[in-house]
Amino acid sequence: MGQTTPVFECAVHAVSDVGRRRSENQDAWFADAQAGLFLVADGMGGLAAGSVASQAAAEVLPKMLEDRLAGMERATETAFEGAIRKTIAEFSGALRERSRQDASLKGTGTTIVLALVRGKCAYVANLGDSRAYILRHDVFRQVTEDHSVAALMHRLGKITAEQARAHPARSTLTRHAGMEGEARADVRLVHLKGPCRLLLCSDGLTGMLSDDRIKAILASEPGAEAARRLVAEANEAGGHDNITALVVDLRRGA
Repeated sequence: MGQTTPVFECAVHAVSDVGRRRSENQDAWFADAQAGLFLVADGMGGLAAGSVASQAAAEVLPKMLEDRLAGMERATETAFEGAIRKTIAEFSGALRERSRQDASLKGTGTTIVLALVRGKCAYVANLGDSRAYILRHDVFRQVTEDHSVAALMHRLGKITAEQARAHPARSTLTRHAGMEGEARADVRLVHLKGPCRLLLCSDGLTGMLSDDRIKAILASEPGAEAARRLVAEANEAGGHDNITALVVDLRRGA
């Protein structure tokens, strides 16, 4: 993927589970530690459509990004962000066209959250309500903003964060891959100042566990156990949806 010399070594641990109320797992994930690319997608559309969309995000989008970013090692941060945003928009358009051509895929779509580690930075992009978090030392923060009606109401000051968490429109998305019109992903640059832990996850996790509980697990468990425990506790809390937790530990290379 047009790589620069790695600054951080990546250790990846992922768990994805159907949950306790769904018959099929329509989440998907992708991880390439060597390329520094990590992705979680949460499909929608009913029947098999959601699985088709999320699997396409996990299988097709990484190759599209590889092709787009090849030869961009010396590109500016702004150019790099723009290339990621454009690639996600093109993937969304291709997914939309596929759903138009196949009646069984009508209404298909998927959320996307991805992190691309390049040098001393991570580019974090998202569409929808799958999230990225970062834990560095004892500081834990959500990197992404949800693209949902409830989240928008919260940002506009109409409801509180707690109200947004339980609002009926919390799962009504304002942006997702496969949507009508241009799917404009948010792309944020995160400077990696030292060892840290990234979490990419679907809303089946964040809908069940508070940020405080997620932080406590990430801060106290090794990577594989953290991913397993996050999913297990989301199931114990009800498991209302598919649950995916992808934990990436970043430490400076030798």
